[in-house]
Amino acid sequence: MNRPHITLPVILLGFLALGACSSKEEATKATAATPSAQATPAPANDPMSIVADAEVAKWLKVAPVQTVEYRETIRVPASASVDETRVARIGASVTGRITELKAIVGQNVTRGQVLAALNSTELSNAQLSFLKAYSAKLLAQRAAERAQQLFDADVIGLAELQRRQTELAQAEADMSASHDQLKVLGMSEASIEKLESTRTVNSQSFVVSSITGTVIDRIVAQGQVVQPGAVVFTVADLSRLWVQAEVPEKQSDLVKVGDVVKVAIPALENRTIEGRLVFVSSTVNPETRTVTVRTEVANTDRSIRPAMLAVMMIEDRPTLRPVVPVDAVVRESNKDYVFTRLGDNRYKLVTVSLGPESNGVRPVIDGLKDGDFIVADGAFHLNNERKQNLQ
Repeated sequence: MNRPHITLPVILLGFLALGACSSKEEATKATAATPSAQATPAPANDPMSIVADAEVAKWLKVAPVQTVEYRETIRVPASASVDETRVARIGASVTGRITELKAIVGQNVTRGQVLAALNSTELSNAQLSFLKAYSAKLLAQRAAERAQQLFDADVIGLAELQRRQTELAQAEADMSASHDQLKVLGMSEASIEKLESTRTVNSQSFVVSSITGTVIDRIVAQGQVVQPGAVVFTVADLSRLWVQAEVPEKQSDLVKVGDVVKVAIPALENRTIEGRLVFVSSTVNPETRTVTVRTEVANTDRSIRPAMLAVMMIEDRPTLRPVVPVDAVVRESNKDYVFTRLGDNRYKLVTVSLGPESNGVRPVIDGLKDGDFIVADGAFHLNNERKQNLQ
């Protein structure tokens, strides 16, 4: 059988037909692919928008903005100090020279314990005056008793008896005044009774603690002359302390007596103590533009020392506020941002105005509303991806 003869034009026509069929098939595939691309269109050319790929998407957690009871927390530097209602500033009761110091700073003392001894000519003169008044009283008392006997025997008249009784009353008044003067100069009743019985003047006086506590200051040295009213020792009961802070004037309207506070002390491994404000100053310090606030803390183990630095966290009363987690916040150029969800894997970085952090969340002031979906976790990774796309 003879084979058919295929000329060159026929071969060329065959390639052209095959090429046409191939082009038509590719066009059909392209047309079929178009609807799928239109289902998730890429965002417009917006530098704040991003489509998250599968690798980034697995880091993201999307959640709606929720309205919750929010307590605003104010963080201010603070320091511990002695409770001024538990402090005694102790001085000498007479003018004298310190002869012996019996207490040092940091020493624990009890009420009535002798802190220092001193010699005082003022005290010895007061004792001498008392003894003279005491002797005059005894003499006047005997004279009055003798006059009563003579009056009963009709030896003297009533006028003489009354004169002797008046002298006795005057002597008793003088002795009472001298007795009170010795009490003012620091002598105890037992010491005065001893002075009456022994008739011996003692110029030694003592500085005595009026409370049980710790000596936190000593002003004098041995041999120094002290005056009445001058502070010699300061003793404080450190079982309870004050922690005071200065709240900025702009935030002073947020603090009130009774507000819950937490005190963190860095020196004690950030040990946290809870309490309530017991004092809020009614005035503003004109130099620092701050308001003094105070809480009281127990210190039974004496681990907190006066002047220790602390941080006071004051919680305001709860109010309903929309909040976002702190992990959702992106900080750039001194502004706060969050990613809002536009659609599947599509997000946009938007500017928001937020309040201070409290318990892991920040209140929304502007830029979001309750129910808006945001990237609650993984915003850092998403923002890094957005920046890379801009390069």
